[in-house]
Amino acid sequence: MSLKIRVSSGVPQLDRMLDGLYIGDNVVWHDDSGSLAAAFCHKFMESSMAEEKPLIYVSFDRSPRNLLDKLGRLAENPHLTILDCFSFGKGASSPIFLKFYEEVAPSLKCRIIKVVEPQRMDEVMDVLYSIHAGLTGVVRFIFESLTGMQELWGGDENVVRFYTHSCPRLYELNTVAYWIMEKTAHSQRTRAQINQVAQVVIELCIKRGTTSLSVVKAEKRGTEGLNRPSTYWVRDTGITFDEEKRAGGLVDIGMRLKELRTRCGLSQTDLAKLVGVTPSNISQVENNLIYPSLPALMKMAEILTVDMSSFFQSTVETRERVIFPASQAMEMKSAAFPEGSIYIKLLVPVDMNPKAEPYLVEIPAEQTLNGHFFAHKGEELGYVISGEIQVKVGSETHTARPGDIIILESQNPSQWKNTGTETVKLVWLKIRH
Repeated sequence: MSLKIRVSSGVPQLDRMLDGLYIGDNVVWHDDSGSLAAAFCHKFMESSMAEEKPLIYVSFDRSPRNLLDKLGRLAENPHLTILDCFSFGKGASSPIFLKFYEEVAPSLKCRIIKVVEPQRMDEVMDVLYSIHAGLTGVVRFIFESLTGMQELWGGDENVVRFYTHSCPRLYELNTVAYWIMEKTAHSQRTRAQINQVAQVVIELCIKRGTTSLSVVKAEKRGTEGLNRPSTYWVRDTGITFDEEKRAGGLVDIGMRLKELRTRCGLSQTDLAKLVGVTPSNISQVENNLIYPSLPALMKMAEILTVDMSSFFQSTVETRERVIFPASQAMEMKSAAFPEGSIYIKLLVPVDMNPKAEPYLVEIPAEQTLNGHFFAHKGEELGYVISGEIQVKVGSETHTARPGDIIILESQNPSQWKNTGTETVKLVWLKIRH
């Protein structure tokens, strides 16, 4: 089974829709108006900036000065490289654009590299991959835009050639790339060719002043949320979805069920089999299209090891409880790793929301996990009960033995390795912000 390491889009609700971005993803944004994708690119850049990950921004449509104004504080990032395909492209080598490199570029925190012959596709590729070769870690890309390439290269055929050549290569290089295209500027055939190669395809629409997002394709994920428009709003630098606004008021059963199910690591299909209904039934309940029958709701509560009242309130009342029986612990499924390579148990009821979430983590002998077992932005702390485990954080590998404490503040491990013949057992705490 191939490893799936998650990367945040910077938009929590989108991460939930997609089950996160995965390293290797090429994400195509079909933008109805040509301006809707910008907010999602900004959030992606913010996430990369917070994690101090390298990001390459390829610009065909904006002069460097205009792009810096658009990015604002995001341009104050030493991990950002801007590939300027505008100044010698649509900018036609005008002195008004080239003066930027004398007056502004030397004082910037980010790096700007000009492509002297952006009309030549091979030149763009050579510069792009030479920059990537000098970077380390999971590199992010934003291509603005495929439509800009079309205007410079003289039609969709060359755009598709560049895209279909680059996507597999970026996938193999373990990157995450955003590709922006104006939906109405390209033929249906071109859009279909682009979609076929992409791992993730998202459509952004605006109708009667209301913006909506639809996930058209999400490779190697579940299909329950595909092609279902979700209304969202952009305020300042924030993106809010209709589902989140509903959750701010009365608790709805559908959203609560989805929250409890995902915390248990169950897909809609998994839960449907256990309840004895179809995945479509679970999807309809979670989207508040139908209400579950009382027997089905009782069965769901039993499977998720929660009280029935948990479907109607955001957290369970625990102030007077001191002891939580072992029967209320929940075995968690981990889709990111092969079955049998790790066992995770949530030690408190799944409907609790404590500040520190405790788990028992077991890694069998001679197992290697390429990636971290949690996608968590806050602090984490682990106590080694038994066994000896190697953990790789950044470029360094550390060894933890029984009684040792492991503390993760910001950077997630890229590998866990049990080199011994004994199962490693850890008590693990995820600490909420």
